[in-house]
Amino acid sequence: MGESRQSSPSTGAVAGAGAGAALQKLVPPTALCGFLLLLALMFVASYAAGAAVGPVAPGMHETGTSRDGDGGGGGMDMDMGDTHGTGGR
Repeated sequence: MGESRQSSPSTGAVAGAGAGAALQKLVPPTALCGFLLLLALMFVASYAAGAAVGPVAPGMHETGTSRDGDGGGGGMDMDMGDTHGTGGR
């Protein structure tokens, strides 16, 4: 009756190993984390470089109405002729 019960060290290790295995399944692989970190860093660096340099061709695309007042329809004006099939009547 005077015996005290002590938990064996192996019981604690098994419980810890089970929790570690479950945690390891939830955490993505380190290579994936490294790749995503590198991808994010490359995006930030390219954005910063683009912001520092500025626009490549500032006058290439105009917003709003165009100079001739046709509403800025995309740049290339092409006369398609009679496209409704009326034969020019």
